[in-house]
Amino acid sequence: MERKHMSALSIYQSLSGGTKPQVQANSPPAKKIKKKENGVQPNKKSNKKKRMKPLKPSMRLSSSDEEKSKSEYCETHNGEGFDSPALDVLLTDLAKVNNSRERANRLFQWLLHPVQDKSFFRENWEKKPILIQRQNPEYYKGLFSTAEFDRILRNNDVQYGVNLDVTSYTNGKRETHNPPGRALPYTVWDFYESGCSLRMLNPQSFSSTVWQVLSILQEKFGSMAGANVYLTPARTQGFAPHYDDIEAFILQLEGKKHWRVYNPRSEDEVLPLVSSPNFSQDEIGQPIMDVVLEAGDLLYFPRGFIHQGDCLPDAHSMHITVSSFQRNSWGDLLLKLMPAALEIAMEEDIEFRKGLPLDYLQFMGVQNSEKEDPRRDKFIAHIEGLMKKLVNYAPVDAAVDQKARDFLHDCLPPVLSAEEKASSVYGAPARWGDGVALDVTVQLKGQTQIRLLGALAARLCSDGDTVSLFYTSENSRVYHKEQPKSIEMKAEHIDAMEFLIHSYPKFVSVASLPCETMEAKMSLAELLFEKGLIHTAKSFTAE
Repeated sequence: MERKHMSALSIYQSLSGGTKPQVQANSPPAKKIKKKENGVQPNKKSNKKKRMKPLKPSMRLSSSDEEKSKSEYCETHNGEGFDSPALDVLLTDLAKVNNSRERANRLFQWLLHPVQDKSFFRENWEKKPILIQRQNPEYYKGLFSTAEFDRILRNNDVQYGVNLDVTSYTNGKRETHNPPGRALPYTVWDFYESGCSLRMLNPQSFSSTVWQVLSILQEKFGSMAGANVYLTPARTQGFAPHYDDIEAFILQLEGKKHWRVYNPRSEDEVLPLVSSPNFSQDEIGQPIMDVVLEAGDLLYFPRGFIHQGDCLPDAHSMHITVSSFQRNSWGDLLLKLMPAALEIAMEEDIEFRKGLPLDYLQFMGVQNSEKEDPRRDKFIAHIEGLMKKLVNYAPVDAAVDQKARDFLHDCLPPVLSAEEKASSVYGAPARWGDGVALDVTVQLKGQTQIRLLGALAARLCSDGDTVSLFYTSENSRVYHKEQPKSIEMKAEHIDAMEFLIHSYPKFVSVASLPCETMEAKMSLAELLFEKGLIHTAKSFTAE
């Protein structure tokens, strides 16, 4: 007897005890913790319920604002008088730009076109959403596509739950349908045909173009830039309403998608530290934006703005979410600064080492918090005095260095231009020939002009006892696959390294490095060259 074909979704649900859902776009979801937008494991959330503070009037959009959302929050462009190249053309042009900071500025300006980046950071960044409609379906040409999605599935070890999620949002229930093991095209496309959405969690691991775009943008943000790709069938919705803990840029690559964006529900949820659980429709109010993104369009919303997207009946949707600024707040810096400040204060100031009152447990603590006791006022006033003194011991630069080390560990490795490769260790002429190793040594000389391979290539950081050079050239395209990379600097090299960093993007001669001896200058230059941190003004083929 011929066996009836069962879809991958049906097989998965029969094994997990579920039933095949009838996919509906606008059903209320169950509350479930979602993965964060850039594919990195989210922070754990507390189960403790807390009272939500209502939004301040300056933060909440008024009803009149909501009625004017189309004009107030949408930047519409009809393609007339605002010429800008498609991405593939732009990246070719950027490869000729010899300053990584300028590359980042130009790419970000292209991303926002025709909105000016200064206007965006003044009016929208961390404040309110913006929609840019371009009427140019070729705008993101070359970034990512369904064809590339299929090639990645066929040619790479894509693992469910690590690189790919299969999701559905049906009858008010958000589900993930990941089987164990490798995601093969036969099963993945069967899930898709059954009405499931596909989320590729780290496309930069597989796509050179996505890697290139993110590696440039991370320099603009000064924070990790991540991405997810979402492929959704027509008439379906893959995710419940929720908010994220990142700044989100939605780039519509193919088809179209209907998006609704909502205000943060309370002051506590403005610029949140963690992503939300899934919400039901009656928990989120009315949308301030109700729009359809078509290929070439962009939608930005800050962390804390609730959003949901569903596919229309006549088209599938593919978009990529570019994300940044996770845990990159003043508070996150203070989390590193305050423990260090307290440690220094206790070492240097006797007031921080004096003992607590013998009887402080009799009037302080939760059980005594409602007591009227003058000793409580005195105790709290003393704490306030110590807190004011604490700022005098705050090692701000050291705390910033801790943040910088974390950032450089998060970074993608740089994508080098052909010219940069040809003039760095990656283009060195060393090779095997005639049974021997040839041209193994590159001769750096005093007159050789050198510079860092990029503004983010390396950074000096100190832990108080030693100064180390942290760098990104040996990072992996897979998030934190490698440990942080650093070199402990010799005292004779520190000033020269600082000089080289501050000289970028100018080339400087090896002889001009401020070391006491020529030997020290050459040893530093050779070390940096071998680590892939510098390149020369001329390629080795040109010499």
